[in-house]
Amino acid sequence: MANNEGVLVMGIHYDYKSTRGDKAMKKEAKRKARIEQRRAKRSSTNPKDSDHDTMHDINKPITLEDLTNPDKN
Repeated sequence: MANNEGVLVMGIHYDYKSTRGDKAMKKEAKRKARIEQRRAKRSSTNPKDSDHDTMHDINKPITLEDLTNPDKN
């Protein structure tokens, strides 16, 4: 104990109060990052934003070729 003479050693409860603000800011940043990630995921999987195929002409009959070959233009 010769090395700690004259040095005031604070307990864990003092450490908690001094780091409480930092921990709260990190927690808030983590929460906002999760929310932003969910928003980005939700907007990327939104079907109305994706490239949508044109509708079939309602005046033409639907043939088997139209149903089985979706790549046909």
